[in-house]
Amino acid sequence: MSGTSIDDLLSLEEERHPRGDTGRVRRSRRLLRGLAGVAAVVAVLVAGLRAVGLQVSLPVLVAGVLALFAVHWLVIPLRPPPSSPAVDRNLLGPSEVSGNRGDRHDALRAAINSWETPLGWAATRSERFNGTILPRLAELADERLRLRHGVTRGSDPVRARVLLGDQLSTFLETPPRRPPSPRELAAIVAELERL
Repeated sequence: MSGTSIDDLLSLEEERHPRGDTGRVRRSRRLLRGLAGVAAVVAVLVAGLRAVGLQVSLPVLVAGVLALFAVHWLVIPLRPPPSSPAVDRNLLGPSEVSGNRGDRHDALRAAINSWETPLGWAATRSERFNGTILPRLAELADERLRLRHGVTRGSDPVRARVLLGDQLSTFLETPPRRPPSPRELAAIVAELERL
């Protein structure tokens, strides 16, 4: 057993890393790095401008570069936290999970993927289709009717039935005994898009 107490261990740690000096040293290093970056950018800009025959006042150039760096330093703490891998997987399509993840936050892709799972597990069981997919299709039909014609199936059922057509109206009103095939579902979606 060691003869060192907890106080000795803690005091040794404080001696190695005094709190006040570490923060100041870190800030001064960060400031020096930033100033070196500003100087490098100014030097490159001066050389580039002189190469093309343009002359810009050095104080104006330095002020502009300092302003850009200041905006960068102010914006860094404001960036959103990284998203979790589970969210990224839900936003990506199945073919992209292992491939290119260039556009991770595509809202259209997220909406499409939110339909993929319910359609997949509702393809074989009519009660799942009728309980999950059919109400969504009915909401879409009502929304399209409302936006394009100013009616819904609840507000004016007769006019809505005429606008929807007999096949689509019957499909939305009476739950099918079996889930529609992909071809039938494509025809239903095409009729919805036609509204």
